[in-house]
Amino acid sequence: MRKLIAGNWKMNGLTELSASLAGSLRRGADGLDCDMLVCPPATMISTVAHILVGSATMVGGQDCHAKVSGAHTGDLSAAMLRDAGASWVILGHSERRGDHGETDAEVKAKTEAAVKADLTPIVCVGETEAQRVAGEQNAVVGSQLVHSLPKEFQGVVAYEPVWAIGTGRTPSTDDVAAMHGFIRATLISHLGAAGQGVRILYGGSVKPSNAKELLHLPEVGGALIGGASLVDADFLAIAHAAQMVAEPPAAS
Repeated sequence: MRKLIAGNWKMNGLTELSASLAGSLRRGADGLDCDMLVCPPATMISTVAHILVGSATMVGGQDCHAKVSGAHTGDLSAAMLRDAGASWVILGHSERRGDHGETDAEVKAKTEAAVKADLTPIVCVGETEAQRVAGEQNAVVGSQLVHSLPKEFQGVVAYEPVWAIGTGRTPSTDDVAAMHGFIRATLISHLGAAGQGVRILYGGSVKPSNAKELLHLPEVGGALIGGASLVDADFLAIAHAAQMVAEPPAAS
């Protein structure tokens, strides 16, 4: 399965920066043996999608409303994201769950709306530091998966240890491998055979220096990248790390 390297620009990027990053990706991502995705702020989706049309890099949104339309001031529907040029959407990110109090049920409703609008959802799950210290990480992540994903889930899951996002701290490779293995088992239990084909991304302080090691781990199907995705050289370096993981070893 090809690795997915996804960039979440979060609330960053006016027109000049967004256009510059998109232009760099258009020039630098062609020919890589991985799938590439960027998720700019909603105001920049159309601009970025226009620059990247016909290129190797796809475009997504960072959230959507569960309803198709209505009196929801400030919100965007999945259909609106699609209309602006997005083909993917991030849902249930820890910053949405934490800052906006999103529940698993709300994430599930948004996921169903995204699929109906022909968007591929990336559903995020992950534990806080207090939950990991208490040994509750599997219970927390397992519950998020079961209650956030519809039984007919079509999309990608991203594991993001909340305490590692934007901190520069990364779990040990053993911890990442163990969690991704647990997520795979839970997906199979919840979705049946379809759970075997769901890509599981790792997200949490991924950078060029650790990307190859993380992407080489079992059940790590790619990366969801925050800060490093705003630096074109770093983001492309992570994509090249995915390329190296995908390439067979040279014959001796």
